[in-house]
Amino acid sequence: MIPWLRGPDDPLPDAELALGAASEAPGLVAAGGELAPSALAEAYSQGHLPWYSAGQPVLWWSPDPRMVLLPAEFRLARSLQEDDPRLARRRPPARSGSTAPSAASSRPAPRAPRDGQSGTWIVPEMIDAYCAWHDAGRVHSVETWIDGELAGGLYGV
Repeated sequence: MIPWLRGPDDPLPDAELALGAASEAPGLVAAGGELAPSALAEAYSQGHLPWYSAGQPVLWWSPDPRMVLLPAEFRLARSLQEDDPRLARRRPPARSGSTAPSAASSRPAPRAPRDGQSGTWIVPEMIDAYCAWHDAGRVHSVETWIDGELAGGLYGV
């Protein structure tokens, strides 16, 4: 049974307590609580993330395995570097930049069509929480624009 978080002072459980692979919700570690920058910071420091849909309580997950990209260890392949002439022939002109997550990866995502799905888990409360976390200086984003249209983006904590 997963714990129900009643308020901002309820700590998240350890990732080892997440439901196992044989359960109906593998990786679920807690439900409830609130999405505030302090809760997100605690969650991410323990390997948890919020993931839920409209009408559900906040669900906290600790997926296993989980991909973590460490910037100090990241190496961009030569074929993806902007000065590689082969890349310039394969893609349209694009520009990249960094803004708040609302512009880069959050606000367009709920409108993106998905096969077999009618919506998204990026609910307005989640967008607000990540934007507040960005305003606190803890979240950064990068986006790519092609012909003035947002083509994609990602955020990092």
